Amino acid sequence: MGSTPQPRRGNTRQRIQDVALELFAEQGYEKTSLREISERLDVTKAALYYHFKTKEDILVSIFDDLSRPIEELIEWGRNQPRTLETKKEILRRYSAALAAAAPLFRFMQENQATVRDLSIGKTMKDRALGLIDLINEPDASLTDQVRCFTALFSIHAGMFALKDIEGDPEEKRGATLEVAFDLITRTHGPESAE
Repeated sequence: MGSTPQPRRGNTRQRIQDVALELFAEQGYEKTSLREISERLDVTKAALYYHFKTKEDILVSIFDDLSRPIEELIEWGRNQPRTLETKKEILRRYSAALAAAAPLFRFMQENQATVRDLSIGKTMKDRALGLIDLINEPDASLTDQVRCFTALFSIHAGMFALKDIEGDPEEKRGATLEVAFDLITRTHGPESAE
């Protein structure tokens, strides 16, 4: 009746994910142990095991949670007409999803070899190919295929390449989107350009 409600299980899971990602970023995935994660959380290893059995389980859960908007974007894009405006909206949403999951994608960028060897590496590659398919025309020339790939990559790379440049993060994100829009607009005839 007058007792304090118990924290939800999801809160502990989220704390584990946050601390693990922090440690992975600080000292690398390979050098981080479950013991260090439990010590930083000030919980027993058994409490940690209740939620996650391995470091990879933790990383996969972080990846699944933070990259879900990209999976939803691909599903949304498959049900839209292949117009220039749809393609721009895909790029806008991709940019927002990357910004929302910046710590994870920064970790993945800095630990590419590790990520490639884990199960999330293939999933990330499949999602990237799915996004490229959505902004590419089936009969596109090789040059236009490169433009589509570069448009998507510019958003992804811009997050990392521009992080040390002075300026407002939203302005930098807007600049990468502008470049991506320029590239994708060139894949449409002049009558389609907006």
